[in-house]
Amino acid sequence: MNAEGGGRPGALPPAGYRPRRRVSTETPLQVLFIPEDAEECSRVFDFERLTVSPELQLAFAKGFVQRTKAGGRLRRLGSAEKSYRFFRGFATYLGTLNTPPARPQDLLPVHLDGWRLERLNYTSLWHQVGELISNLRTVPGLGPEFRTALNQRQPEHANRRRGRANSSYSRAENQRILNAARHDVRQAAARIRAGQELADRWRAGDLDGEPPHQRRRGRLAAFVEEHADVPRTPSGGPQWWVRQLGTVAEHVEAVHLSALEIAAFVILLVQMTGENESTITNAPAGHHRPDGHAGGIASAIVELDKPRRGSRRHMDRPLVDLPKWAGSETEAAGPESDRRDRLQSPFGVFMLLHELAEGPRRLLGSDRLLVWWARSGGGGMGPGLRTGAAGNLIRAWSQARRIPADPAPGAGPDAQPPILDVTLGRLRLTYNELNQEPVAHTETTLVNDYLLRNRGNLAEYQRVVAGALAREVAKARTHAAMQVLTAEEVAEAAEHPARVAARHGMDAATLRRLLAAELDTVMTGCVDHDNSPHAPAGQPCRASFMLCLSCPCARAAPHHLPLQILVRDELANRRTSTTPLRWAERFALPHTQLDDLLDRADPHAVAEARDSITPEHRRLAERFLARELDLP
Repeated sequence: MNAEGGGRPGALPPAGYRPRRRVSTETPLQVLFIPEDAEECSRVFDFERLTVSPELQLAFAKGFVQRTKAGGRLRRLGSAEKSYRFFRGFATYLGTLNTPPARPQDLLPVHLDGWRLERLNYTSLWHQVGELISNLRTVPGLGPEFRTALNQRQPEHANRRRGRANSSYSRAENQRILNAARHDVRQAAARIRAGQELADRWRAGDLDGEPPHQRRRGRLAAFVEEHADVPRTPSGGPQWWVRQLGTVAEHVEAVHLSALEIAAFVILLVQMTGENESTITNAPAGHHRPDGHAGGIASAIVELDKPRRGSRRHMDRPLVDLPKWAGSETEAAGPESDRRDRLQSPFGVFMLLHELAEGPRRLLGSDRLLVWWARSGGGGMGPGLRTGAAGNLIRAWSQARRIPADPAPGAGPDAQPPILDVTLGRLRLTYNELNQEPVAHTETTLVNDYLLRNRGNLAEYQRVVAGALAREVAKARTHAAMQVLTAEEVAEAAEHPARVAARHGMDAATLRRLLAAELDTVMTGCVDHDNSPHAPAGQPCRASFMLCLSCPCARAAPHHLPLQILVRDELANRRTSTTPLRWAERFALPHTQLDDLLDRADPHAVAEARDSITPEHRRLAERFLARELDLP
């Protein structure tokens, strides 16, 4: 868009730009992958190493190109590596066959079944089948029988997925995990702040009167802050005075976060926000402070990225602090640093991590939130600064902390509780269970793909939902039953309007307007909107029309039945796309009230009303349930 259209020019490459070729005509089996994230390294994937025929190698390479091309679904290096591993694994299986296929059209459904049978005992079989199928669908030249097999629903892995024992942590287990992570984060903050203060004192000359070893520590802390390493000899080893003061890891981690500490931060952010692992580990440090540092409730807005959401991948996520009066007893009783950091809120955790990683972030020239120092690294990387966080860090943290699980049912008092396996997936599931709200997915996905497969704390959740339902039903029963005009009374009103009107607490003129649908409020009619219990006396009522079901000013007539039926049916349908607790809290009361109205009506009248529903009725019900009729 141009400036006249109110937009801004798009970012374009310079004149003469030509994109790098990802596949060379001379080496078509070597595919160059360029990650979307500039901080990730490019990599060449060699399909010539696959143990299949050259024709299949080329077909698999072309399929990989389709999955990883610009605008494709795979944009991160880790995703491309996983896709290549599945191509290589399937090729390895094909290579073990007595008569392996030589061309793409030679692939048969039995090859897919054989590969799957070798993995029947894998707990992640459903995931592996889906990944392989996603890869193979992009391979050119497949025969119609094999392509049909790829497009069919996989009953085995679907059933395995439904039966998978995903479980959330109990409230007590979740709290123990959070307490352990907060303990690590607080210790890291105290150590790094002390190291930074020592370096600042050395730079300011405040250590000149201190003992030699203290001056050396200050000099070393300042050097490590600026280089993320210690002074070294020409041969590469630490200088003698550095060795006297401790190990390299001790010196660097005195002013930089360690691997286990960054894992603790990730655990806190995933559990407090409900975002998934990649969204948190790739989060930027840049943020906006809508509170303006003005002294109110602190907040920050961070632009998070979830690539598989496609066009909706970028999300502005608000992180809000707790009010000062809402601090927990644990934090209030802690040291000054605990009260300052306020680790009970996602805002507090984010800002502390932003502060502690600011120095190494500047050294790397990175805008990543997670920056830390690794004692070692694979692939010849060695020790040094890293961004993001891999899943092995969470496993290492879990194994190091050995957090006890809840005692097994029936266990004796002397029985040792098992050790929790802390995973980000279960932490996110716990967040969904406790908060009952979707995060970066729809409410239907929350119900079907998260809570439906959750096996943790099921009995407690059922009790909570049953209690909420009972409260809402009891509330409906205690409300005075709405006054309903029957068909006989409508006929009587034609000859004796005053008598029928007095019976229902209104005058004859109001009755005529009610029966003429001039007072309709979707499912009922209002006979006195200036004296509503939902507005000051003498003021027009501006409450939602859903509240009319509980209002003494509402009256129901036969012509309201079609809309009562439509709204009642839609509320019942929302059970399948809403969490049970949320449905009980939001819809159980009006659903029960509408059930009561329809039960009191003549069954034949209800059946006739259902048959008489028109498109206009449906449109009005849809607008009402979408809250388009609510007054601002």
